[in-house]
Amino acid sequence: MPGVPIPMKIILAPIELLGIIIKPFSLMIRLYANISAGHIVLMSLISLMFIFRNWLGSSLSFALAFSISIIEILVALLQAYIFTVLSALYFGFAVEEHDDHNHH
Repeated sequence: MPGVPIPMKIILAPIELLGIIIKPFSLMIRLYANISAGHIVLMSLISLMFIFRNWLGSSLSFALAFSISIIEILVALLQAYIFTVLSALYFGFAVEEHDDHNHH
């Protein structure tokens, strides 16, 4: 933290350290929650087949479960893309460029 007064460095250092530690965990929790939510919705729709016990309710529940599976695949692809972009941003911000400090 060049150019920051020493009393502010004492306050900012723990905040920066926590930010570096928390970022990967926030990505992990986000990915886990999205995967779990899709599975919970899918299992709920599949369980409707056993609740209805007739051909109309079961076929409707199967059609909904199939469409949710397609949507879940699209969400998984989107989450993988977001996870990759955010990881690249976090790694990019964590790496210090040495060219800026050598040419004054």
